[in-house]
Amino acid sequence: MAQGKLRKDAGLVGLLFVGVSTMIGSGWLLGPMHSARDAGPLSIGSWAIAALVVGLIALVYAELGPLFTRSGGLMYMSLITHGRLVGRIWSWILFLAYVSIAPVEAMAVVTYANNYSPVAMVHPQTQLLTAMGVLVAVAVLALLTALNFLVLRLILLLNTLATWIKVCAPIGTIIVLLIYSHHPENLAVAAHASGNVANMLTAISTAGVFFSLFGFTQAIQLAGETENPARNIPIAVIGTIIIGALIFVLVQYAFVTAIPPDILAKGGWSGLSFKGAAGPMAGLAMTLGASFWALALYADAIISPAFCGYIWSTATARMLMASADEKFASSGMMKINRHGVPWVALIVSFCVGLLFFFPFPSWQKLVDYASSATVLSYGLGCVVLLQMRRVMPKLKRPFRLWQAWVIAPLAFIASNFILFWAGFTTMSFLFAILIAALAVYLVFNSGEGTRDWRHALWLIPYFGGMWFLGWIGPQSMGGKNWLNIYWDMLAVAVLSLVILYIALNTSVSAERSEAYYAKVVEAGESGSMEVLPD
Repeated sequence: MAQGKLRKDAGLVGLLFVGVSTMIGSGWLLGPMHSARDAGPLSIGSWAIAALVVGLIALVYAELGPLFTRSGGLMYMSLITHGRLVGRIWSWILFLAYVSIAPVEAMAVVTYANNYSPVAMVHPQTQLLTAMGVLVAVAVLALLTALNFLVLRLILLLNTLATWIKVCAPIGTIIVLLIYSHHPENLAVAAHASGNVANMLTAISTAGVFFSLFGFTQAIQLAGETENPARNIPIAVIGTIIIGALIFVLVQYAFVTAIPPDILAKGGWSGLSFKGAAGPMAGLAMTLGASFWALALYADAIISPAFCGYIWSTATARMLMASADEKFASSGMMKINRHGVPWVALIVSFCVGLLFFFPFPSWQKLVDYASSATVLSYGLGCVVLLQMRRVMPKLKRPFRLWQAWVIAPLAFIASNFILFWAGFTTMSFLFAILIAALAVYLVFNSGEGTRDWRHALWLIPYFGGMWFLGWIGPQSMGGKNWLNIYWDMLAVAVLSLVILYIALNTSVSAERSEAYYAKVVEAGESGSMEVLPD
């Protein structure tokens, strides 16, 4: 295939619809059931708190996004303040986060399809994929990858049409559930004798709540493919959060209050079950007698996750391409066909994505991991924003965050809360992958590590401290139960501020940051894919 340049096909509406489409995927179809089982009526609070947390993080990226107007912009941000070793580690984190999300959406399609499939694809007790379920999920992921070989303009057009369907589906579900069954007294039925608030918080990470809300970065990843990033990116980022938050909170309220009291009386929230519960929104509609809407939701259960998955496939390929641009991945990832599609990066993303069907053979298990990896990748943005404010105070910022020295630290604390709430096991798995990758890398590439090791030292107390606080944390979250969740969260907040201070004081020189940023801007304006020098 011929080498080419990325096309400027993404306008404001296209970017906004990409973000909204990414948010309205499998999360709203499966998350309300999982969060209701965990936290009962307080699950409504889970979605509201998650929206606030993601909103804080999104505000940080609303300022950063227009400053990095290259596709795969998040990857370039990781280099500007702490050099190439931290940048490389963050490129791994970004890839681990992004590459897992399309498989999540493929699993969601299979989970809903299991309700009308003649062959069992999900085990009824464990909710894990069967051998047939894995094969179908692989086929769905292959289809999502194949769709990405279309020109981006066509992709965004198809996604715009699909987004209207996807937005109408949850709104229609809210209306149908409230009309057919509205029991506000369910709000008074506690999920557990104690620990409601704790479960409300942990559900944010483990029930797919946070996972559903982090599509706002799609506009940043496509920054190099829009004509007016200074205007389009902040509007798309903030608009995505507002639209998604309103829809999800109302969906959760409608779900909680639509459960018939007799069903709730049998097993409570933790034992909530009804026919078709594997596809809970459609199953509940069927239980309430709204069969027509259940059929519509079974159709949407293909459209919503599938289009969400293929947009994430698009973003993953752009991120890989940016990694190759910085010599963090093979130069082959930069190959672009005549349609402006990074085709090698797409194929690699597909192959790696297949691996996630085996250690995480269920939607909820993979969501735990995806949420942790993604929020870890977001945390660095808070450091980058504050450091750029320090070393480039006169830089023209299309969107300037108000009270950045308050909001950015709060966003960093909030992102670490999400990581902590995912639990000790998930955190350990993620950190183990990073440590193994770093060890192998340093053996074969010691030169880069030697040059920038001092700028990466803050990662040791950061990752080590988070791991330790998870280890001594609540037993329900996989810890030793030496600290309850509230004292542990206080410790996480203190650790976050300490790490932020250390990170800001171990950054590269202002001259180096300015020189690197100038190269990023120059390359972004020219549209070239030339590798930036060290």
